[in-house]
Amino acid sequence: MNNGIIVDRVVVDMCSALGDESRWSILAALGEGDASASALSRKLPITRQAIAKHLAVLQEVGLVETVQAGREVRYRVVGAGLSTVARRLDAIGIEWDRRLAAIKQIAENL
Repeated sequence: MNNGIIVDRVVVDMCSALGDESRWSILAALGEGDASASALSRKLPITRQAIAKHLAVLQEVGLVETVQAGREVRYRVVGAGLSTVARRLDAIGIEWDRRLAAIKQIAENL
């Protein structure tokens, strides 16, 4: 399998995970700092059990990781995962800009 296909699969999985409003809210809250599922449930209008399930999905696609803080398990955003998504979306945007510029050039030369 070629590396571009692997990256695209990772990006698709990450975007799928981020397509859920609750997971997006959890990720945004974790952007403010590491937090446990219990702390997130106090901050967001989502039950602790639902947050735990959403965190498992985010962890599975590489967007969050666990950090042990004494007896507490906290979650942290993995910036590399978000950077992967951003780079791939940027590459797609650049390709579309190139295509649109070519179409504009053809239209102007008619």
